[in-house]
Amino acid sequence: MESVKHAGDAAVAVSKAYGIETMFTLSGGHVFPLYDGAVHEGMRILDVRHEQSAVFAAEATARLTRRPGLAVLTAGPGITNGVSGVATAHFNGSPLVVMGGRAPQSRWGSGALQELDHPPLLAPITKLAFTATGPESIGQDVELAFRTAIAPHRGPVFIDFAMDHLFAPSPEHPADTQTPSPLEPDPDGVATIARLIGEAERPVLVLGSDVWMDRAEEAARDFAEAWKLPVILNGQGRGILPAGHELLVTRARGQAFGEADLVVVVGTPLDFRLGYGWFGGKNDKPLARVVHIADAPSQLATHMQPAASAAGDLSVVFWSLNTACGEANVKPGRYAPWTARLAEASRAAIAADAELLSADTDPIHPMRIYGELGKVLADDAVVIGDGGDFVSYAGKYVEPKQPGNWLDPGPYGCLGTGLGYAIAARLARPSSQVVLLLGDGAAGFSLMDVDSLVRHGLPVVMVCGNNGIWGLEKHPMQMLYGYDVAADLQPQTRYDQVVTALGGGGELVTRPSEIGPALRRAFAAGVPYMVNIATDPQIAYPRNTTGV
Repeated sequence: MESVKHAGDAAVAVSKAYGIETMFTLSGGHVFPLYDGAVHEGMRILDVRHEQSAVFAAEATARLTRRPGLAVLTAGPGITNGVSGVATAHFNGSPLVVMGGRAPQSRWGSGALQELDHPPLLAPITKLAFTATGPESIGQDVELAFRTAIAPHRGPVFIDFAMDHLFAPSPEHPADTQTPSPLEPDPDGVATIARLIGEAERPVLVLGSDVWMDRAEEAARDFAEAWKLPVILNGQGRGILPAGHELLVTRARGQAFGEADLVVVVGTPLDFRLGYGWFGGKNDKPLARVVHIADAPSQLATHMQPAASAAGDLSVVFWSLNTACGEANVKPGRYAPWTARLAEASRAAIAADAELLSADTDPIHPMRIYGELGKVLADDAVVIGDGGDFVSYAGKYVEPKQPGNWLDPGPYGCLGTGLGYAIAARLARPSSQVVLLLGDGAAGFSLMDVDSLVRHGLPVVMVCGNNGIWGLEKHPMQMLYGYDVAADLQPQTRYDQVVTALGGGGELVTRPSEIGPALRRAFAAGVPYMVNIATDPQIAYPRNTTGV
């Protein structure tokens, strides 16, 4: 028997108008009307085993499709379990709407089950956190949530609904889904940036995640190629210039950032990943001038003073810069020797990797895994990183062929994103390979959601770098104190058997020669499959930043 239309229907109808195809959730009675609305509206409901995975899946959906994602969480602990996912979306600028249940308004203050005023808890990590005002206005309130989430700079929005309001009748609300008008950059700022490029002898262009999220990847590539600028890619900017491109010098990153006289950073914050915006000063070179370009004024650096900045729709920024560089008579020949030197350094670094990428050591060197993985990855593969040292190698040695095909937790660095991200990737890219790279520490946060992959028929290849330690902590503690505590895991734990017990497949690999065949079996399996690889715990990733 079909249920009577209610406020849950209105909320779901507006969500669908904003492009939502899947509701990620974990079952809870406070939000039953939203499930009923999804049934009425023909929206897919994908339920997981932990609320954090629901939010991570919704966030990854937003990052892969560049449309908003939706997570629905029940009241109280359902919402607090999702907080790390919301915080990750906040730091990544992901357009996400999280709908929460709430104790009935008619019982508020009397100690109802899971009674908690959620918005004050979510306010610091959202663009907006509020309680819907009543059943009559739920459609308008949900539209406000989506409009806010997708407006530059994108980010998460939280809205909760009193349970009795959600069950009550509500009028239909015809959503007005017009996208925000593109923000035009300040022409004087653009002209200044073009002048700085024209004066530079050692420029570097950095393209970050917001270039992809702002649909500006083609404009960015055209700009880089038109002015022959050496490029370093960051986050979801990876793949804007494909692996092997003559201007891609990410592998010469240290030299580029150390010797540059101008660094133009687009679509990513000047945070710890980029030395907080301090470049140059290496080999007796002066500090570099820095340009910061963002999709909204709120994202421009305030902890340091760039030489120039601009904010606006990033495609418009690149088009404007093209024109301005022409007017400024920029001559790429001025810095051509520098570009050639970085390209050569990048090629040399890649050549130097060959030995370890094919290393036949026992125990297995983690780089051998990436040497074998590179042989079987398709051009459109989606690669997901969830871990510390093991995934740091991935960031260095997995170079996407296409933009939008790399996912990691981003600057918040939250472990446990992997299974939620993998769920989203399989839905968003049904014909692509989906590879989840897990550290054994990270596996402990969300591996139970393999059950969700199995139940919903979502085959994913998981590669676990299993060194039996918390690598990011053990080696630094030993360096600082000469000992370590709270940094050991069980060696060679059979995480693959956990996957098998949950209905997937898997195997343990202990010899380098077994890696390639195991990966090929995983891709052919047609089920969630883990290749659990025992790696050398003595090998530490040679990082040059701790993030503090």
